[in-house]
Amino acid sequence: MELLPDSAPLAAKLQNALLQYHGIGDSKWRVARKTKDATVWRKPSEEFSGYLYKAQGVVEDVTNRIVDHIRPGPYRLDWDSLMTTLDIVETFEENCCVMRYTTAGQLWNIIAPREFVDFSYTTSYEDGLLTCGISLDYGEVRPNFVRGFNHPCGWFCVPLKDNPSHSLLTGYIQTELRGMLPQSAVDTAMASTLANFYSDLKKALKT
Repeated sequence: MELLPDSAPLAAKLQNALLQYHGIGDSKWRVARKTKDATVWRKPSEEFSGYLYKAQGVVEDVTNRIVDHIRPGPYRLDWDSLMTTLDIVETFEENCCVMRYTTAGQLWNIIAPREFVDFSYTTSYEDGLLTCGISLDYGEVRPNFVRGFNHPCGWFCVPLKDNPSHSLLTGYIQTELRGMLPQSAVDTAMASTLANFYSDLKKALKT
């Protein structure tokens, strides 16, 4: 079991990884799913044997409010249908923490509930915000859960230049679910989960 990391170098490394993903050219991505709320692409991950997913859509709200709903805090559990518990284990600064959370089973429980312990960091990006995270091998695994691992993940949220009350939300997700799972089931679940994330978030922001 690891000790908690030094937050500043980890935050810097994480931010650099996300900026690198954000700079990957369009030709490298393949569309995995498209809905009225978002488009999801994927490419092979350089971190593990699965995929790095990119999701993008316009959300009708201001950047700060959107990011407050995504990052660890009181809003996330209320609307994210995949998340079943969320506890902040350690707070380093206002924008930096370690959280432990669990997710529901998916695909008729082919994918059993998962637990994650993630380091989370939120910082400014252009005229908006970047909130990002990476999993830590920290703490005992709860019974009845498989411990998953998020390689560098994050969400860029910037106001639209011609309509600042709307924001462009772009996410990069690469989750190693671990356990004995058919890769096709994981790929189906990831693309659907990311598309649903946008529709659930939009509903939550309207209430």
